[in-house]
Amino acid sequence: MRMAGITRVLGRMREIEALIYPEQAREKQEAEVRFEEVLEEKLDDPYDGEGGFSSFDSALVPESVAERLAMWEPDLQELSGRYGVDPHLARAVMRMESGGNPNAVSGAGALGLMQLMPGTARGLGVDPADPKRNLEGGIKYLAQLADKYDGDYVKTLAAYNAGPARVDSYDGVPPFPETERYVKNVLALYRKYSRGD
Repeated sequence: MRMAGITRVLGRMREIEALIYPEQAREKQEAEVRFEEVLEEKLDDPYDGEGGFSSFDSALVPESVAERLAMWEPDLQELSGRYGVDPHLARAVMRMESGGNPNAVSGAGALGLMQLMPGTARGLGVDPADPKRNLEGGIKYLAQLADKYDGDYVKTLAAYNAGPARVDSYDGVPPFPETERYVKNVLALYRKYSRGD
């Protein structure tokens, strides 16, 4: 079984465990190593190299996360301005989703820089295999979610990760450990970028 499949199964098991034993799940989450402490080590290449896009030459993708993020910064700034999204938030989402790797493919089938699902990309009118259009789709989606949730970044990020239907049904962050960690970690990156770190 591929590592992405194992990770997905373990994530789902944690979600179910959190529903059955919410207090133990909360304690376990609090005991985990802080995201910022392992980010640099783990995010250098969060994917195992399987899959990827043929439309973007892998030889053009820098090895370090910092170089990859810098590569997309001009597009990120332009698109964030166009859609009225804080560029620090867009950068934090891109880093969390793909580490700036345009060839990233998740085990669930999410694609590219902003890890768009094919159906979501179609709904946004973008080609997820085109890195700039993928970035545009993700930023456009963030703008739509921020508008839907009146600028509430917690709900916006939870919906980006788990889907707006789940956020609406729980009236906030769904009690899934993966989504809770995602929101926490993206907000930590957002604060870091907002400080200029």
